[in-house]
Amino acid sequence: MIGFTPVDFGPDFWAGFTNRSGGVSAAPYDLLNLGAFVGDNLSAVVENRNRVTEFLGAPVYYATQVHGSDVLSVTEAADAAPPISIGKGDAIISAAPIALGVLVADCVPVVFAAPGFVAVAHAGRRGVELDVVGETVLALRAAGVGSGGISAAIGPAICGHCYEVPAAMRDQVSAVVPAAWASSSWGTPSLDLPGAVETQLLAHGVNVVYRSEVCTFEDDRFFSHRRASAAGVTTGRQAGVIRLLSRTMPL
Repeated sequence: MIGFTPVDFGPDFWAGFTNRSGGVSAAPYDLLNLGAFVGDNLSAVVENRNRVTEFLGAPVYYATQVHGSDVLSVTEAADAAPPISIGKGDAIISAAPIALGVLVADCVPVVFAAPGFVAVAHAGRRGVELDVVGETVLALRAAGVGSGGISAAIGPAICGHCYEVPAAMRDQVSAVVPAAWASSSWGTPSLDLPGAVETQLLAHGVNVVYRSEVCTFEDDRFFSHRRASAAGVTTGRQAGVIRLLSRTMPL
């Protein structure tokens, strides 16, 4: 069984966040690495992704994330298995009865539920500056979601007490999103990305139904790029995932 924290968006959705457990990747990617472009054996990644697909009961679509704000769209399920990547972008929306995934290892994973739609977004430091979650909301509304009606969940990410950055970077990001301003637990400049993302979501009229209290840097059940870099190794990626269910299909 894969490691998974579910989020309740109601009967039309199946959503949550994976962790490292339940996969086949060898160290330092152990175990459930879902990232295809971090140096892991691709066959292991494919098996891990298949396990998530089996768990959710639907194919999961991922993008090649580039720390931007472009929003991709999946209009229908592929005839075969989903590609390793649907293209470059940091958010995906869909009205198809499929699942979407967003890959992270300290950045903030966000999953969205709206009537007839699902979406995911990858909000790192640059994504917060560019308001990728706001762009995702705008894309959902442009696709037909009415005013309001959008809910979101914020998954495990590095916390403001651990995400140390240069003072100039803190000033730059917090000039755009004041809620990002933070200090590390040892007194140096840092950024609170989960707090910034929550503030942005609320500003766009999104109902935040869940915010994880897990810090990926502190909790080794999760992949952390910063923790791995400090140890001189690389690491894998966990995911936020959400599936749009048929109203007649049981969970």
